[in-house]
Amino acid sequence: MPRIQTLDFIRGIAILGILLLNINAFGLPGAAYLNPAWQGSVTARDAWSWALVDFFAQLKFLALFALLFGGGLQLLLSRGKSWLQARLSWLVLFGFLHCLLFWEGDILLDYGLIGLVAWRMIRDVASTRQLFNTGVTLYALGCGVLVIFGLLSGHQPNNSWLPGAADIQYETFWRTHGGWQAMRNRLDLLSSGLLSLAAQYGWQLAGMMLIGGALMRSGWLQGRWSLAHYRRAALILLLAAAAIEIPGICLQWRAGWAFYPSAFWLQLPRELSAPLQATGYAALCFGFWPVLAPLKITRAVSSVGRMALSNYLLQTLLCTTLFNHFGWFNQLDRLQLLAVVPAIWLCNILFSLLWLRYFRQGPVEHIWRILTRFGGGEPQR
Repeated sequence: MPRIQTLDFIRGIAILGILLLNINAFGLPGAAYLNPAWQGSVTARDAWSWALVDFFAQLKFLALFALLFGGGLQLLLSRGKSWLQARLSWLVLFGFLHCLLFWEGDILLDYGLIGLVAWRMIRDVASTRQLFNTGVTLYALGCGVLVIFGLLSGHQPNNSWLPGAADIQYETFWRTHGGWQAMRNRLDLLSSGLLSLAAQYGWQLAGMMLIGGALMRSGWLQGRWSLAHYRRAALILLLAAAAIEIPGICLQWRAGWAFYPSAFWLQLPRELSAPLQATGYAALCFGFWPVLAPLKITRAVSSVGRMALSNYLLQTLLCTTLFNHFGWFNQLDRLQLLAVVPAIWLCNILFSLLWLRYFRQGPVEHIWRILTRFGGGEPQR
């Protein structure tokens, strides 16, 4: 199956972009991921750093990656049921080990579990329009569950939004000391994450995968539409996303990131805008591909996309080394953490360019392929 170069580039953008939000999860206590005022107050530069990442990156690159993941499932349907199930089951195992042994912010487990359901829906829904509409409905259902959580929640913050000094001290301890205590805490966080996946986030993730499958089936994610269409779509989608999200950011800031309403109600604008903005990013890439294709940076980012799984795990290896083992955890503010990101990106790019000079696949992708073949047999032709 020939590679679609634009998709490699967009996948590379997604993997690199995900680090913009993950860097806070690596370098700060868990409560800081969504709440810049997790210490009870916030500096101006922390607030502005949060606002910019929230607007341009938070959830957007995860949604973009889910869109591409669903598109990939559509492309891989021809390889057969056993092969696809084996591939996704191994991804679930990779995610579990990644979470247990290295980092509790893993997304591979979520993508594997939801993918095991989503690929059947992509296969069985005959109409492209119906598949797209089903994806939108599932995503909207996940947003609706968030509203229900908001209705059921109290007004007093819990320690996952506003931790006490003892909570921060304990989290710093187990993250930087590792061992069984760290594994136990990662297991606790994994169980909470799986509950969230089942109750709310999984609906949105499945929705984005189905939308991606529909866009791939229609040829939209294969670049078959006109450049003018993609450019127009990018403009409309990005403007619509901004109109939805900017008020949410401003209202959170005005509320001082108080638990109520910031923890639920004011998360909703981001949730609603993310699919529009993610699809807008993809449309930008397709619409300006003739300009982007000859650039050296495009080739570099595309190489990261070809080795997406290896590069995602490399980010974990580098960041856990810096923050957990070298003691940088909770030592840098948001702006300083963002300054670390380009160095990690450079490692991703150099590793990918060097590896692909000698091999066709990334190292983890190669292992994944061998295990899939072992578990699911040869793909059908």
